[in-house]
Amino acid sequence: MNRTRFNVVKKLLAISALAIGAPAMADNTTKAAKAPAMAKAPATAKAQLDANKMLATWPPGPQLAGQETMAKYGAPHEVTSERMIWRDAGPYKRIMLTKAMLPHDFPMPHMDYLEHTINFNVPNDKTDEVHAFDASISIYPVAGELSARCDLESNNVLTLNLANDVISGKKSVTAARKQFGEVVVQRAEGKNPPYAMALQFKPQQATAAADAEVVTLPGLPKRSDTAVTGANRDGEILGMLIALDLGEVHAASIAEMKQVGGPVMDYAKMLHEHHGKHVGETAMVGQNTKVTALQTPAVRAFQDKHAGALAKIVPLDGEPFARAYLDLMVKGHTEALQMIDRQLQTAQNEAVKGHLSATRQVIATHLDKAKQLQSDSRPTRTSSRQTRR
Repeated sequence: MNRTRFNVVKKLLAISALAIGAPAMADNTTKAAKAPAMAKAPATAKAQLDANKMLATWPPGPQLAGQETMAKYGAPHEVTSERMIWRDAGPYKRIMLTKAMLPHDFPMPHMDYLEHTINFNVPNDKTDEVHAFDASISIYPVAGELSARCDLESNNVLTLNLANDVISGKKSVTAARKQFGEVVVQRAEGKNPPYAMALQFKPQQATAAADAEVVTLPGLPKRSDTAVTGANRDGEILGMLIALDLGEVHAASIAEMKQVGGPVMDYAKMLHEHHGKHVGETAMVGQNTKVTALQTPAVRAFQDKHAGALAKIVPLDGEPFARAYLDLMVKGHTEALQMIDRQLQTAQNEAVKGHLSATRQVIATHLDKAKQLQSDSRPTRTSSRQTRR
């Protein structure tokens, strides 16, 4: 056998070791000179026991990856029937192991179930190149995250290192893919190439995406993480009105999906139409007055309160849901009127004040109708479709 043919066969045998998980491929990334031993996360005996019990029900590949990860980083912080998660483990923001296995054919057929995530803002003009290098890479710009998914930590480390080279322009996509295959063969041969043993760069600090998304719908709120004062209160007022409208649209949509009967369905459809239209009207006020609607912490707290109240009635059906929906509408519209009365005292722009006054009249009408339906014996009647059931 000539030397060229011998080398080809040798590489094929080495890569085969990767596919079947031979001892030569044990994931010992901590042995690299540049990879200092990582302290295990504090774990109770119960956490370890729970993880082991769950792993025993998983396929062999994820079982092995789970045991290797626990041996290195300790018990996971989260265990469910479908996944395990380690947070702030070593250089990673997150490690996730899943019971589900995804087929992946680069550099040869194997299954992906182990994901390592780091803080890394990938420039928008580099995302296509990164995915062309390895389709198992995930980029989450909103959280500033870069993730690699494979079956071994060393392969994910290799993927992240080469992705960094592609992003920085150090390597082309073709060169990165070629080096990936070469390093995998070296690992199978028992070698410890640095690119597979430890990250060759320092992950970034946790930050928002470098190219932050911006609101593209004119007049809709922009995010603000600070409390407002002075003229900015008008922006928060517009943001609060839009949050109110969107919350009522969501509630009405659920009522329609539940197929509540008769007058209650008509009421839900009316609210859906009125509040949906009002979103556009409020946005137009902002555009015409040059007042930027803001989604402040107070607005988000208002949204959370509404979502929490709505979540409590979603499990209900039929007449119990209809009653709970009307109760929620009476309470919500009463509080909305109180909020608008306070806003009328603080609003500075005359157009915003006028819009608040007009909005108050509509909300008052909605409240009166909800109270009327509450006292009516017919609003909770189920639809004819439900009756036939």
